[in-house]
Amino acid sequence: MSITVVAGLGNPGLKYRNTRHNIGFALVEKLAGKLGAGWKTEARFEAQLAQVRLNGRPLLLVQPTTFMNASGRSLGAILRYYKLSAESLVVIYDDITLDLGRSKLSAQGSDGGHNGIKSLLEQVGSGFLRYRVGVGAKPHKAMDLADFVLSTFTPDELSLLANRMPSYLEQLQLIIDKGAEPAMNLINQRTANQHERND
Repeated sequence: MSITVVAGLGNPGLKYRNTRHNIGFALVEKLAGKLGAGWKTEARFEAQLAQVRLNGRPLLLVQPTTFMNASGRSLGAILRYYKLSAESLVVIYDDITLDLGRSKLSAQGSDGGHNGIKSLLEQVGSGFLRYRVGVGAKPHKAMDLADFVLSTFTPDELSLLANRMPSYLEQLQLIIDKGAEPAMNLINQRTANQHERND
């Protein structure tokens, strides 16, 4: 099944821009910019949509506006409307178990404590691809998880992510062009070769 929908997860509004939880929004916005796409609000889907073509194939870029914890409601409605399966969807989101800037692609697994993914599993089912971007671990174990993921990146962290952005976009295009397995082999092998933990 080829990828037709690329969704970035996050929370709508300027208040949440540059927060760790909104890395998915940031990446899908950069992808839309690279492909020259404009965003359009679609109230029926509770989302911002951008329709583009990549190598001649139609592609739908999505930013759910439901807030993170109800992302599945928006994406479920989109997949049902376009009669698409979960396998046609790749979701970009933050992962606190990965080192800052690292990326990883997977096709299965639990929600890992991520409420956006929990909502997707409930509303869409399993089978969608997960493109996870590391936002680092909590600085203190006692820190509330919600406080951490809703915190903004430091200038140094933003600089590191900006440097990684061309690589993220290249990897997303690889997923769309080649599909899950070839992309997974390359993306996960490349990051493992950087002597980072491969969890």
